[in-house]
Amino acid sequence: MPEELKKSIREIPDFPKKGILFYDITTLFSHAGSFRRAMDMLIYRYIENRPDLFVGIEARGFIVASALAYALNTGVAVVRKPGKLPFRTFKQSYDLEYGSNEVEIHQDAVAPGQKVVIVDDLIATGGTLEAAGKLVEKLGGDIMEMACIVELNFLDGREKLGKYKLHSLVTYDSEEVKK
Repeated sequence: MPEELKKSIREIPDFPKKGILFYDITTLFSHAGSFRRAMDMLIYRYIENRPDLFVGIEARGFIVASALAYALNTGVAVVRKPGKLPFRTFKQSYDLEYGSNEVEIHQDAVAPGQKVVIVDDLIATGGTLEAAGKLVEKLGGDIMEMACIVELNFLDGREKLGKYKLHSLVTYDSEEVKK
């Protein structure tokens, strides 16, 4: 099944910078069958051990987290770029494979002790997920797992997130990128 999902992901060379191969999952979202398969795989994973809250990372992580929260009757919270949330926030900086950035979360988005799954579309170097993890932990949330659709395992994000359990549906290794 992961190979089916891979076929629905568009690869864009030299975006956002020369030398970067961008994996665009908006094509997976727009293909009803692929989107349903991806969400069903994640729903099945959490149906028996349901979190209290899915935390989605801007922007494509919002789509995944919202679909999961709806299907599993849980809450959803968001981690956003600075200046996008209207209430008091905590901020965390992180490094990307091609720069640095920051993310924020509302100070009341996660209650202490809530079981949380943090969701993003893709893990590359792990910086964004790590930053979201630090924010959830600052609020007292219990991170059950981090989940994403795509994992670029040649960028070693899994190693950066070693203290967290990580689940991905589709992985790419360096040999696939060279093709």
